[in-house]
Amino acid sequence: MNPAPNLILIGPMGAGKTCIGRRVAERFGLAFIDADQAIVDDVGTSIPAIFENLGEAGFRAHEKRVLNDLLQGNGQLVSTGGGSVLDADNRQRIRQRGFVVYLRVSVQSQLQRLQKDKTRPLLQRPDREQVLADMAALRDPLYRDLADLIIDTDLYTSAEATAQLVVRLASQWQISEPTA
Repeated sequence: MNPAPNLILIGPMGAGKTCIGRRVAERFGLAFIDADQAIVDDVGTSIPAIFENLGEAGFRAHEKRVLNDLLQGNGQLVSTGGGSVLDADNRQRIRQRGFVVYLRVSVQSQLQRLQKDKTRPLLQRPDREQVLADMAALRDPLYRDLADLIIDTDLYTSAEATAQLVVRLASQWQISEPTA
């Protein structure tokens, strides 16, 4: 068993972090927190608007602050944004504050799952496949390094991936009690 105060889902966009995260949180009685939604709530505007007004660097600054605040809590399942692992401080905080699950997905599956998505600023380009491939090349090693557990979501429906994750978590993770 690997005790940790939180479960933290990492992985690229389209991996199923939100969908699977909600189900797993319910199964384990954890509060579900979508870090991207927490940023939107904190800033008071959409992620595309943050990117438009502040650029990616501005978004990443908000992401770092919000993620740090979120990870002070206990008994949560935190679904992180795909790029949160780019920051070394974020990676350290994620590692310290949770059992980390990498939901892996192939670029081909991402293209299929995100084909109609118009809300992700980094994908608002004609060369989506190349953008996703470049992100995967940069981020996959970071995800793998952080992960306590890897689930390949290409192989499963979201319900099947949830079931696989629940079974594996039951034998590999337990929530640690908060320290005073």
